[in-house]
Amino acid sequence: MADGLEIVASGKLCHVKATGKLTKEAYETFAPLVDGLIAEHGPIRILFEMHDFHGWTAGALWEDMKFDYKHWKDIERLAIVGESKWEEGMATFCKPFTRAKIKYFDVSQLDEAKAWLESDA
Repeated sequence: MADGLEIVASGKLCHVKATGKLTKEAYETFAPLVDGLIAEHGPIRILFEMHDFHGWTAGALWEDMKFDYKHWKDIERLAIVGESKWEEGMATFCKPFTRAKIKYFDVSQLDEAKAWLESDA
């Protein structure tokens, strides 16, 4: 898989797989898709799964900040699935930028992350 995002949406659930280093161009695909889901379903739930992830370019980081500001209240839950300690820290880092419930899962806990997103608890 090349650097970037793979996005699969079903109803109000959006599964995002990130690899390599995210670029501004990745957000040009991601943001309109999420905007459409929110317009159709209201607040959504996102599974952000990282494999061999190396962060964001400066342009992508700016796009991410604009996205977070725009969708402050449009994301109910965010499950972050990763492979390293710094990715786990993203769950804490993201909290001030959203009203979503955020929870980190190790890559071995992908099924638990999906179950948490789908539950009403």
